[in-house]
Amino acid sequence: MFLRSLTERNPRLVQAAIELHQAGEIPANSCVLDLDATESNTAGLCRQAHRLGLTVYAMTKQLGRAPGVLAAMAAGGVDGFVAVDMACARPIVANGHRLGHLGHLVQVPRAEAAEAAGLEPDYWTVFSENKAAEAAAAARSRARQQRLLVRVFAGGDEFYPGHEGGVVLEDLPAMIDRIAGMEGVEFAGLTTFPALLFDASTGGARLTPNADTLARAAEIARRHPACPERLEINAPGTTSTEVLGLLASSGATQVEPGHGLTGTTPLHAVQELPEVPAVLYLSEVAHVHQGVPLCFGGGLYVDPVFGDYGVRAVVAHDPSEASTEPVPVDMPDPAGIDYYARLHPDGHRSVAEGATVIFGFRVQAFVTRASVVGLAGVSEGRPRVAGVWNGFGDPAPFGTGQ
Repeated sequence: MFLRSLTERNPRLVQAAIELHQAGEIPANSCVLDLDATESNTAGLCRQAHRLGLTVYAMTKQLGRAPGVLAAMAAGGVDGFVAVDMACARPIVANGHRLGHLGHLVQVPRAEAAEAAGLEPDYWTVFSENKAAEAAAAARSRARQQRLLVRVFAGGDEFYPGHEGGVVLEDLPAMIDRIAGMEGVEFAGLTTFPALLFDASTGGARLTPNADTLARAAEIARRHPACPERLEINAPGTTSTEVLGLLASSGATQVEPGHGLTGTTPLHAVQELPEVPAVLYLSEVAHVHQGVPLCFGGGLYVDPVFGDYGVRAVVAHDPSEASTEPVPVDMPDPAGIDYYARLHPDGHRSVAEGATVIFGFRVQAFVTRASVVGLAGVSEGRPRVAGVWNGFGDPAPFGTGQ
């Protein structure tokens, strides 16, 4: 879905990925990131967000929590990072960055609460009184005061299947009461997900009913004696520079861009926005079976934000072929293991084993077996591999002598 914008708006990244893969410096099955473009995208978004009074916590899961990616976003001016789970939180802190938000999409497991408190997140989201009590006990064990966000919901709110959770709106005053009575924590604000979604009918973004629930919850919270002077309103979902004004006007104080920093939100697929496409998925032709080339899988998880669509890929033996017509791809069945995908070049093209295969779909590196590769110097025409990491942000041995 993003292949056209990638090849048209950041052809140097495509060329660099092909060149370095053919030189044996990038492994097949890699999410390849343009660190220069990521830093530039982040800087532009942060400038606008800060003008609007918004705090920016960057999401890290899509790109495998890779230290080089964290560093590029930090250089771009983010205020900290949001961890989707504890596996995100650890490399954020280990690499010297600020943990801005923890516990939202994935609540902190009970046995890991003490460790979470030791990571000193700015904000910790809880869905229930029990999870608030666990956070309080963990904070007390570390002799610190933890600010909590409460996720709220009401009838009619929209959730991705399996993302449900939170405190029903009518129970919010009682929840704030309970938090106020716990030593080690304090009520700091409210959150939901998603506050914003892509609207295929308009090609734009729309506020969800959750955003209205968040606004109603803020009115309730501000009437409570335990409400802080600055009530934090955390409103993630489909975040890019284009939607910051809409989020700010809805009452948000915190935003959490992820795909927005790599130019791969749904809006980027249908509009030319300020962010430049900064990530691709790279594979390699493994073998040819009865005339059909197959490329390696491992990271062929296509974020299903658009539903099913025909995936295509650029197949190139050297950078001069970066602009060749993309070929149709038979993707593996999502119910199976993505060992390979089948490529279907037209009958006039010869595809050899070892050729580079470039995809432009929305990556989610943390749920795959893919490596994450950071490229520096792409914007200057002097690309080099800045690092190769696995999905947990650890250096990934690759190449001879490793």
